[in-house]
Amino acid sequence: MKNVLLTGCNKGIGFAIKRELELSGYQVFGAARTEDDQNNYLSIDLSVTSNAKKLYQKARDFLGNIDILINNAGQFFYSSVEEIDKDSAEKLINLNFITPCLLCSYVAKDMKKNNFGRIINIGSISGVVGEAYASVYSATKAGLGGLTKSLALELAQYNITVNQINPGWVETNLTNNALDKEERSQILNIIPQRRFIEPIEVAKLCKYLISDDAKGLTGQLINLCAGLSCGA
Repeated sequence: MKNVLLTGCNKGIGFAIKRELELSGYQVFGAARTEDDQNNYLSIDLSVTSNAKKLYQKARDFLGNIDILINNAGQFFYSSVEEIDKDSAEKLINLNFITPCLLCSYVAKDMKKNNFGRIINIGSISGVVGEAYASVYSATKAGLGGLTKSLALELAQYNITVNQINPGWVETNLTNNALDKEERSQILNIIPQRRFIEPIEVAKLCKYLISDDAKGLTGQLINLCAGLSCGA
């Protein structure tokens, strides 16, 4: 049985990943901001970067060993470049980039000793093609891609793979609540497949990437976006 540390596990993509992996026999320790009384869970704010070490230690104490890290926790906000404020930008950078970087650093030490590891970073198509009024968010996800490629090279000789999934528009309650009927229609018109990605698609891709069948796949940024990254 392989042990998984998964951040942002209580909603949307993270919830789908947790359920899919547990059904497949993985032992998952999850983290998110919401309260939960499960033993295999920690309620924590990962925009506070010092909490990354606390999460790692708690997960390691529970699991005994961390074989797989999935950095899914993240946040998004719209803002024109003139309206970016320091506090909001720092919080976003901490959560979307610094904390994932630190968690990679902590688990890599154990993975190298065990000569096995799988790291998956959940990015965004916005970090690949850019998104107007989401410059800081796009920058954090682009930075995560650079981290993914660099760590893949650094850790390859230790049987550790590092990959990134970049979802496009995903069918979640958060998305549905944020869009009215007209906005949703406009977005669907620019997506080649004319649909949103389902969270289970991301979950199943994660399951493949951590499997032995994908051991030769590392340093890849996979755009799971219904064709959105290909252009009009």
